[in-house]
Amino acid sequence: MDRNRILTIFGAAWVSAALLTWFLYARTQAPKVDKTVRVVAAAKDLPAGTRLKKEDVKLVDVFQKNVPPSALNTVNEGLGRALLYPANANEVLTSVRLTSTQGAEGAAAVISPGKRAVSVSFTDASGAAGLIQPQSRVDILFTRTGSAVEAMTVTVLEDVEVLSVGRNIQVDTTQKASAPGSSTQQRTATLIVSPEQAQRLELAKNQGRISLSLRNPLDRSTQSDRAAAAMEDLDPMLVARSGVRKLPKMPANVKDRKAWASLIGDDDPGAAKPVATPKPLPVKPEPPPKPKHTVDVFRGEKHVQEIFQ
Repeated sequence: MDRNRILTIFGAAWVSAALLTWFLYARTQAPKVDKTVRVVAAAKDLPAGTRLKKEDVKLVDVFQKNVPPSALNTVNEGLGRALLYPANANEVLTSVRLTSTQGAEGAAAVISPGKRAVSVSFTDASGAAGLIQPQSRVDILFTRTGSAVEAMTVTVLEDVEVLSVGRNIQVDTTQKASAPGSSTQQRTATLIVSPEQAQRLELAKNQGRISLSLRNPLDRSTQSDRAAAAMEDLDPMLVARSGVRKLPKMPANVKDRKAWASLIGDDDPGAAKPVATPKPLPVKPEPPPKPKHTVDVFRGEKHVQEIFQ
């Protein structure tokens, strides 16, 4: 065989082996040499509102292509900042999940600007049998007690977020089921409301009984007419049997002039009111004349009557 032909075949085999070796190396060894970056991660499971300390964080190596855009690169960047959301162990911490270094302490950092946290007491009987957990959505029901005619229940707030139950601001998956007979145990739910809603809630707490109605977190609808439920809705003949004058229902919209006009019996609230004619002043009677004193005077056979004023 021609020597040049042999050399050509040998060279082609060598090149093929080199290409195959490079291909296998690229498929098996190349991913191991991707560039990594050291970022800050949670050293353990941390609840929302935790202010980070040195023992709460650690540095981990992460492939550069997997690093979140706002990841922390040094431990000092996270110290003293509070978590806005829960973090799992080994989860990379980002600046968007933390408050600023001057943020509020603990769970207060979770409260959005312009909102307030207000606590209400409830039991399993008045709080959906203990199913209410942090991040749940609830409606607030107010019940005014009194006589059968005065008693009523109305929804004062709707679609309210629960910040915490007790001191827990995240769902406790390790909590055991409540023991039988614990439905009267008092617990506290902290709710996120606006300042105006906080005033209404405090008034309701001090004037009657509060209960919580659990709702679907995806249901963000609200009632257009939040009319109060009274005893007559349960027993229409109650007022007739009791003989008590039926109290008119307050309008749902206190700014509705027509509703108020209907309540007080005014058919046309916009019509001009007739000017009432003033009644004439009563004539003052003249005082009666002063009484006169009459004295009979006898002089012998003469009889004279003297009149004195």
